[in-house]
Amino acid sequence: MDHSLTNFAKTIVWAFLFIFSTSGMAQDGTIYPLDNPEEPNAIPLETGGVENQPAGETWFRQWGDPMARNITEATLTPFLPDPDKATGTTIIVAPGGGFRWLSMGNEGWEVAEALAEKGIAAFVLKYRLHPTPKSLDDFRTSMNPPATPPAGSSDDKEARRPERPRSSLSNQLEDAEAAYAMIVERAEEWGVDPNNIGMIGFSAGAGLTMHSTLNSRTMKLAFIGPIYGGMNAVEVPENAPPMFNVIASDDFLFNGEFGLIESWYKANVPVEFHLYQNGGHGFGLGNPDRTSNRWFDAFIYWLEVNNFLPKPE
Repeated sequence: MDHSLTNFAKTIVWAFLFIFSTSGMAQDGTIYPLDNPEEPNAIPLETGGVENQPAGETWFRQWGDPMARNITEATLTPFLPDPDKATGTTIIVAPGGGFRWLSMGNEGWEVAEALAEKGIAAFVLKYRLHPTPKSLDDFRTSMNPPATPPAGSSDDKEARRPERPRSSLSNQLEDAEAAYAMIVERAEEWGVDPNNIGMIGFSAGAGLTMHSTLNSRTMKLAFIGPIYGGMNAVEVPENAPPMFNVIASDDFLFNGEFGLIESWYKANVPVEFHLYQNGGHGFGLGNPDRTSNRWFDAFIYWLEVNNFLPKPE
């Protein structure tokens, strides 16, 4: 079956375009330009560029979080645990951003650091993205449609809707496969178990995690953790990995949909699902006074109970 751009991934794209267009210009969500960080530990994956890309990689800051866009060269950044804590467990971390930008701090570096503290070797995947306008002003405009429809428009909803990316997720899947292959190749150097590599992702990163699970012929993930991703039903492949899934009931991606959980359950593949009372979307490791803030502790416990996280010797 061709899952080149699954309904799961399409949902993620639309959702992020919606949240950006409705809240991206709010006072607390003002977009500020940010100089590209040096990223000295980032390792190029050498998977190629992006077709019809008009601009180079640039960064911005929103809600205090560093975000990257127009990524044309994928990289992998290791966050290795203290050798005294190292367990050999490895996790690829895929930030979200609607495949138009990546929330590198909230859903990447901070998560990887927290995993490393638990003895897990974490690798932040900065995957290639769909093109966005070169200037920050044009980018903001493209993600924030006019409040009123253009003259002559007969459909107000259509006029407010940003254009959806039409390309597949082939670039992103190739980046994920290259990251996995690099970790396996350098497993001894990094002190990781090549048979115990998992992947977690946030929003669009959850979509990429699921897309990799459904489509990759080279990745043999031990477990997956889609965090506040799309919830529609999928066709579960043979030998699918156990899944830990998190979403909040007030997340616009949830909308009472349990199809993904049912798919795993009916395929008789282990699944743990946490539906939190509140948390909204994009909470990363957590926001103040939300029930979803305990998901990371639950995830670590799930890894331990399922023997994915051995205790350090």
